[in-house]
This record gives sequence, C-alpha cells and structure tokens, in this order.
Amino acid sequence: MKNGGIMNKRERIKTVFLYGVFICYILLLIKILFLSRISHLEHRSINLIPFYSIMEYISGRSANIKAFAFSNVVGNIVIFVPLGTYLSLFKNNKRVITNLLFIFIVSLFVEIIQGLSGIGASDIDDIILNCLGGLIGILGYKFLLFILRDEKKVYAAIAILSAIGLPCILYYLFMVRMRF
Repeated sequence: MKNGGIMNKRERIKTVFLYGVFICYILLLIKILFLSRISHLEHRSINLIPFYSIMEYISGRSANIKAFAFSNVVGNIVIFVPLGTYLSLFKNNKRVITNLLFIFIVSLFVEIIQGLSGIGASDIDDIILNCLGGLIGILGYKFLLFILRDEKKVYAAIAILSAIGLPCILYYLFMVRMRF
C-alpha cells in the first residue's frame, strides 16, 4: 500500500511538471506568434494560395531570402511539434485525425488573428507547415508508444524530453527578445 502511494505521488508530480512545461510552451507560442511581431495594419499580407510562399522561397536568388525562408519553413514546423506531442499525451482521444484537426483549427485561428491585427503575414503555407509540425509530434508520440509499448513509459520519456527542452523554452521566453 505504501509503495502504491509513492507511485501515485510520483505520477502526480510528473503530471504537474508536464502540464507546467506545456503552459510554458503555450506562452512561448503566444510570444512567438503574437508578441514578437510588429503590427503593420496598413501593409497586411495575406496568401491564400497553397505552397505559393514556399515556392517563392525556393526560387529566391538572394542568400538572405534563402536563410529567412529556411528559418521560416523550419520554424513553422518546429513550433507545432510539441503541440502534437502534448495533445496525444494529454487527450483521451488519441486518434491522429482528431488531434490533427485540432492543430489545424489552432493554426487557422492564429493566421486569422494575424491577418486581422496586421501582425506578421497570414499565409495558408504557415497552416500547412504548422499542421506538418503537429503531425510530426503526433507521430513521434505514436512511435514512442510503438517502441516502448507502455503508455506510462511514454509519459516518462516525454517528461524527460520536456525536462531537457524546458530550459530552452524558458530562455526564449525570458531572455531572448525575438524580432522577426
């Protein structure tokens, strides 16, 4: 009985830690997507043609454009990987399509807010890339589940990965003044 109580306490601590990291991640996402950009209401940029921006980046001649393009494409993928992972971890419904739909709705909501407020550029390609990142996170969770064959072990593995990632999140949240 005593040992069971210890395990429950350990699991509660792990759960509180993971939710804490998730909240820090959400704050970082808000900072990156909304607070690190300058509003340009008079020069709004909206792209509704899929893959248009990505093709523009690929065909760009300048090294600066290619560097920006790479960081933009990779950044849009990477920032949504944790969302896919945490959704799979925390939600009871672990279906890929359900979680991917949620990521699509969040990304669409972000692009609408950016378009209405003039923060950054609203781009269908960002939604596509965000969904790709979320899918990578979802599939990463599924892969860990396949390899470890135990949801508690996956939970522990993600807790360890979160502990490694937390200093990076906190550094970017509080130390780096991000201007894109």
